[in-house]
Amino acid sequence: MAATLPMTANATGDYRRRNARRLKLVLLGLVALAVALALDVSIGPGNLPLADVLSTLVDPRSATPRLSVIVWDLRLPIALMAMAVGAMLGLSGAGMQTILANPLADPFTLGVSAAATVGASVAIVFGWSVIPGAGPYIVTANAFIFALAASLVLFLMTKLRGVSAETMILVGIALLFTCNAITALLQYRSNEVQLTQIVFWTLGSLARASWEKVGVAALLIALALPFFLMRGWALTALRLGDERAESLGVRVDRLRLEILVATSLLAAVSVSFVGGIGFIGLVGPHIARLLVGEDQRFFLPTATIASAVLLSLASTVSKVITPGVIYPIGIITALIGVPFFISLVMSIRGRGV
Repeated sequence: MAATLPMTANATGDYRRRNARRLKLVLLGLVALAVALALDVSIGPGNLPLADVLSTLVDPRSATPRLSVIVWDLRLPIALMAMAVGAMLGLSGAGMQTILANPLADPFTLGVSAAATVGASVAIVFGWSVIPGAGPYIVTANAFIFALAASLVLFLMTKLRGVSAETMILVGIALLFTCNAITALLQYRSNEVQLTQIVFWTLGSLARASWEKVGVAALLIALALPFFLMRGWALTALRLGDERAESLGVRVDRLRLEILVATSLLAAVSVSFVGGIGFIGLVGPHIARLLVGEDQRFFLPTATIASAVLLSLASTVSKVITPGVIYPIGIITALIGVPFFISLVMSIRGRGV
């Protein structure tokens, strides 16, 4: 008994030190996010000094009208939108990887983003809405319903006996190519204006960012992150397997459905605002997993922050490749994400998963 008490005290001390270290990493992530935001706002046409940009952000009244317009009306909404969309995709990818028990899951690789693009394209070309009375939100509503339908297909696949992680990815790739083919068909029969709108979706662009969209995205993140964290314990238990989670009192099917709807909403809104942006929801959660492990209380916020930092840095890169030219953000994330995706597939193959 006397020997058991010191061992328990040591285990408790180790647990607290691990959590303190994880909390420090989350806080460091927030600092990195602030630095990435400042860089994104300061870099662009005009070569504004970083000190002037920071001064304008802190005290807009001290800046010249020209500098204030550039920072607050032109660059800051785009920079904040990059952060918000990165955060939504990262949280969505983290949720999908957890409930599907698949490290390759994210809205892009599983075809959810492509399905949202099909829904948006149907709204753009035909004006059809799957939700009656959607009004000005017809594109977003269609994107959400199509993304949800794709997620439900993937969810039903997990219920089939003998379906492996590799099979899920193959189904996702098949869904991706099918949706891309339908989108191409819609592009072929669209007029010039409609074609331009659809191309915007497929390439991914931050150019249409606005303060209203930033507000909607921020509100969604403010609601979704606590929603996920409230289920953090159950999600951590789910990582141990369905049977273990059920033995601990987790209602697995209900949990999967709740997270599936939330991840679909996050993916659909991000796609409806900026188009298809790949691999952020894949890379961000893996960086978080390397830093803080599988404890969802720390994994979810770290994945959200890491993905926001990645897309913010990608936004900066899109402006420095060619002076005076801003490349679509989807091209940049694909160039970064594809090598990571291949290395991840090879590492899983090496472990025989």
